[in-house]
Amino acid sequence: MTLFARKMEKFADPPAPAGKARENKGWWDWGYDYESFVDVSRRVMQRRSRIQQQQVVREVLLSMLPPGAPAQFRKLFPPTKWAAEFNAALTVPFFDWLVGPSEVMEVEINGVKQKSGVHIKKCRYLENSGCVGMCVNMCKIPTQDFFTNEFGLPLTMTPNFEDMSCDMVYGQAPPTFEEDPVSKQACYANICSMAKPSSSVCHKLQA
Repeated sequence: MTLFARKMEKFADPPAPAGKARENKGWWDWGYDYESFVDVSRRVMQRRSRIQQQQVVREVLLSMLPPGAPAQFRKLFPPTKWAAEFNAALTVPFFDWLVGPSEVMEVEINGVKQKSGVHIKKCRYLENSGCVGMCVNMCKIPTQDFFTNEFGLPLTMTPNFEDMSCDMVYGQAPPTFEEDPVSKQACYANICSMAKPSSSVCHKLQA
């Protein structure tokens, strides 16, 4: 969490005076709690367009990998049923810190049933941020894009904004943003600090 937050901090606006300043934290001072991690994400969003936010996440993800990692991933995990199921199984333990409890589920892709789906019971990131734009621009779209285009393993993520759950399906190509229902999702007007209640669609999805 601290490594990810430190990488994100480079692109973030300075924290508000009353916020939790981290300037004096050393690189290996594991001082970031989850609230601070979400705060960094929120500050990255400020003054950036939807595309710019997604580009920041892509750059941060690439910076956390050793040189040549995407190419090596493509060799180890070509887009097969086995690769999709293997990555689904890995997601449950390795993403718990970010999204909370999840479980592997069976899905059907092109008529083939396989256990390459992951059901996130209640996304910790969405619940703590309370922000539709943060979910879509800082998690869903860049994660889909990273697996699909950098790793060569298609991934579709479908958040449920009613109960804050989310379904990840490895091996399934994601829709374009314009065709994705999230592109028309309204803000959490009552809980998001950046919400514009007068807008029928989250304004962070329009910029």
